[in-house]
Amino acid sequence: MLKRFDVLVIGGGVLGLATAADLARSGRAVGVVDPGEGNASSVAAGMIAPAMESLLDPLLRPHVELLKEAAALWPAFAARHGLALLQEGAGWVGPDAAEKARELAGLGFSVEVDGDRLTTPDDLRIEAATALRILAEPVNIVRHRADAVAREGGLWRSSLNSGATVEAATLVIATGAAEALQGLSPDVRRVIAGVQPIRGQIVRTAGRPERVLRSADVYWAPAGDAGRLGATMEHGRRDTAPDPEIAARFEAAAAAAFGAAGEVIGIDVGVRGATADGLPLAGSAGDGLYLALAPRRNGWLLAPLVARTLVEQIEGRPSKWARALDPFRTV
Repeated sequence: MLKRFDVLVIGGGVLGLATAADLARSGRAVGVVDPGEGNASSVAAGMIAPAMESLLDPLLRPHVELLKEAAALWPAFAARHGLALLQEGAGWVGPDAAEKARELAGLGFSVEVDGDRLTTPDDLRIEAATALRILAEPVNIVRHRADAVAREGGLWRSSLNSGATVEAATLVIATGAAEALQGLSPDVRRVIAGVQPIRGQIVRTAGRPERVLRSADVYWAPAGDAGRLGATMEHGRRDTAPDPEIAARFEAAAAAAFGAAGEVIGIDVGVRGATADGLPLAGSAGDGLYLALAPRRNGWLLAPLVARTLVEQIEGRPSKWARALDPFRTV
């Protein structure tokens, strides 16, 4: 059985679905191959956090303007796809709030301080599971696993674990921290091999804050009617078995920083991909092949920017961020 699309995306996380949805809205027939087993995007807190990520991650400080531009794309992206963009802002709680506020202001973010708390309106949020479902609506979801790809007669073909084959002139690899598919060139396989897996655990709580709260040891984010405490950054790990000790540690940290977060009702684990410079791999790899990988812990923040970069390159238009996100920049 053979299915043909204009564009084939392998991977149903936020980078893959954001790119697929933008391409589909422009009139292309887009197929997304994903087994539907969950991914780091689906268990994430959905934070679109240029301010707090710039504050907390030294690797991203050199890229603060790119993070701001990524966040600035979100209102139009959300409107285009019918997503509810939540603009509650974010807060920091701790005796160092005034110091953190000065750092944020120095980076060009808006901030207010009240004692041991600061708030910034520059961080946004999305309900991750709902947004993934909506982004999948205009595309054709193929609920199987891609086993291999091949370039034949000007088309990319992917064989699936069901025995079926899908093909398209354009292929986007958005497989997170997974190992490279068979059939990709040695150069592309080398790029993908350089993606570092980072395991993240996030704890679901019965209580929820009004907005994202951060401290030196933990964050607490609203998610639907519940909350999310997180998240670990366990470099080099791909296993997904929950660790109850992590839940206990986060619960204690949240109680100390924010007061009781409520009963722990579950632990989710996702494996994210990261590059040495903290930015994703997003762009052309030649012969109709594109990569959309490794956003570290900022997949939701960076998704519209990655999608626009790929759409512009697929359509042969100049892309402002092509050089910064070039998949081969780290090789």
